[in-house]
Amino acid sequence: MRMLLIHSKFLEYKPTRKALKYIKDVEKKKVKIENVLVVLTCAENRDEQYLKEVVGKSIKEIKNQFEEVKAKNIVIYPYAHLSSDLASPYLADRAIKEMEKESKKQKLPVHVSPFGWYKEFVLHCLGHPLAESFKEIVVGEKKKEVKEETVSKALKAEKKMKSSWRILTPKGDLIPLEIKDGKVVAGKDFDWKKNENLKKFAMYEMAKSRKVKEKPPHVELMRKLELADYESASDPGNLRYYPKGELMRDLIQNWVDSNVIDYGAMKVETPIMYDLNHPVMVKYLNRFPARQYIVESFKRKFFLRFAACFGQFTMAHDAIISYKELPMRLYEMAKYSFRLEKRGELVGLRRLRSFIMPDCHAFCSDVPQAMEEMKKRFDLALKIQKGFGFNVPEDFELGIRVVKEFWEKNKDFVLSLVKTHGKPALIEMWDKRFFYFILKYELNFVDNLDKASALTTDQIDVENAENYGIYYTDRDGKKKPVTILHLSPSGAICRVMYGLLEKAAKEQKQGKNPILPLWLSPIQVRVIPVSDKHIKQAIEIMEKIEKENIRVDLDDRNKSVEKRVRNAEMEWVPYSIVVGEREMKSGILPVRIRKIGKVKKMKVDEFVKILKKEIKNKPFRKSSLPKLLSKRPQFVAWS
Repeated sequence: MRMLLIHSKFLEYKPTRKALKYIKDVEKKKVKIENVLVVLTCAENRDEQYLKEVVGKSIKEIKNQFEEVKAKNIVIYPYAHLSSDLASPYLADRAIKEMEKESKKQKLPVHVSPFGWYKEFVLHCLGHPLAESFKEIVVGEKKKEVKEETVSKALKAEKKMKSSWRILTPKGDLIPLEIKDGKVVAGKDFDWKKNENLKKFAMYEMAKSRKVKEKPPHVELMRKLELADYESASDPGNLRYYPKGELMRDLIQNWVDSNVIDYGAMKVETPIMYDLNHPVMVKYLNRFPARQYIVESFKRKFFLRFAACFGQFTMAHDAIISYKELPMRLYEMAKYSFRLEKRGELVGLRRLRSFIMPDCHAFCSDVPQAMEEMKKRFDLALKIQKGFGFNVPEDFELGIRVVKEFWEKNKDFVLSLVKTHGKPALIEMWDKRFFYFILKYELNFVDNLDKASALTTDQIDVENAENYGIYYTDRDGKKKPVTILHLSPSGAICRVMYGLLEKAAKEQKQGKNPILPLWLSPIQVRVIPVSDKHIKQAIEIMEKIEKENIRVDLDDRNKSVEKRVRNAEMEWVPYSIVVGEREMKSGILPVRIRKIGKVKKMKVDEFVKILKKEIKNKPFRKSSLPKLLSKRPQFVAWS
């Protein structure tokens, strides 16, 4: 715990708005306290195990300072800005309450300003020698022994590595890039006007600034549509998914599963944690540029996986592999993977600390076979991304990272990826190989804040076969190391959701109705009876549509038809049908189509055919929400 103690003539503050939604309401009125010892304080992660002792020592320090400066009052003021290793909001709230409880037990005149609120405040520090004092309370470890996060050698080296940047066009032109006066400058004759997103992507990658300074549109959308939300009781970057979001996430996984299995991969499952002291594991960990979650169990340290490589590699090590079986493909929908991303980089569904990552490895005989296999996987990735509803290549920028020696020998192969993509790509070239791969490509989505996020990625790994002892028997009977490909065909599942929401937000800016692809829409059709006497017929229509594996619900709430139609629009329901006296008699339904903002009249059977044609071969799953909206809770409150 850290505390900044300030003896003040007065402290005046006023709560303005909640910083944490689960916190109780307080009066938004000014509070003024005079002759006061103001204790600006924050709890840290390391306090959790020893909270009682930390609070006890803290109050002892506060009491000593209070008596020494001869103040009349004490204010415990939650102040998160004192540490970069903050405890969870739940623990911090508990710590403040324990401090208040202990202070009152010792009969100290204590006041606690509200936790979890933004506040405007003024304090008048008295200028005597004891007026300001900083205290750091550490229990269970010496200060000098407080350990830093576990950071891989690759992550440290990445900051020092130098590379050159270029644009590679489908015609094979290699155009140098550099940053001048804060702008990306390309060689002559390259037309940025036709490649605006590529310019934004190049700036994002070359400047290497990952911090997000404002909230991207998808964050509001993921909450408004009740897909996902922040979880204040967990570590930042671990989200909660509401029923609609869980369904959407599940469908995305099913689409990836189906396509990757059709490609010929064998689906497996492996553990999420591994021994930090395992010599092979830690060697690979140090070759990957990611921060780690570390957990302890019975005096042993483990790291939570950031990809499915670890388990799949030990599985391949134990397998008996012949050249006849190569390429051998293993695939896992890694639930879950973890990366200890920096707080300033965490934002919505774009960058999380826990996520689901489809991970498909191909074990090849050598680099030439790996290149041929990568071409197939590139086509697989494009098919998967198109299936989500992305436009290819318009919605993606291709980034390729390559070692100079590989480039010199395999220019035609690298160019073939660019040609398949269909527009210029950003190339980062290293003089020497530091990472385990010699080539890596990424399909990147550029969002509304001009931030780029990699979805699909594949890599040619020439190192880990030797490290893990993954060998195959060649036709001559000799054992040889494989060459490994690392493919995430879609990228993290949350990133797909982020990309689709940001794409919809872009379309909304263009004056279009934002919408999700029909097969991914949590509710595909909403039936709206005009009054109670039409509910029975509306239910019959709903059940008829539902039998065709279409997600449909019914708005039976006591609200006007106009308001219920508007609610369906606000929830992005693709199709809505109002059922009244006329529809009951004629059997002709007025179907409101959100995408075009028009109503078309048709019979149920005709409508169902249109839906099934639009959904085609995509996965289906039932919704777990109550079918009647009158029985459905509201998960996110909107004013």
